[in-house]
Amino acid sequence: MVRRSFTAVIEKNATFSAPFETEPYETGWAEEARWFVRVLELDGQLTLTPQLSPDGLFWCDDEKVPMVVRDKGLYTLSLRDFGNWLRLRGEFARASSSAKIMIYLALKE
Repeated sequence: MVRRSFTAVIEKNATFSAPFETEPYETGWAEEARWFVRVLELDGQLTLTPQLSPDGLFWCDDEKVPMVVRDKGLYTLSLRDFGNWLRLRGEFARASSSAKIMIYLALKE
């Protein structure tokens, strides 16, 4: 049997200079999820935290330690047992920071 998979482009060449959350994505059908974050430009330090929700309205942080990004490149976070909705929260270490990034969410049945 072939497993069903899907990759969503959540942000494409987006520039952020303040804390942000991605748009919620419904993932209840998937058993595995993996965030891919491609950092194209970065001034400062960016912390990325996966967030979970039962309904897409109320959110909590995943139990894993957030990922800290300090340089350009491709980064990834994997999740299992995450419920029905996912989003990614980003925060900068200092107010004057910014980042240009691409964010993908890969889901697998």
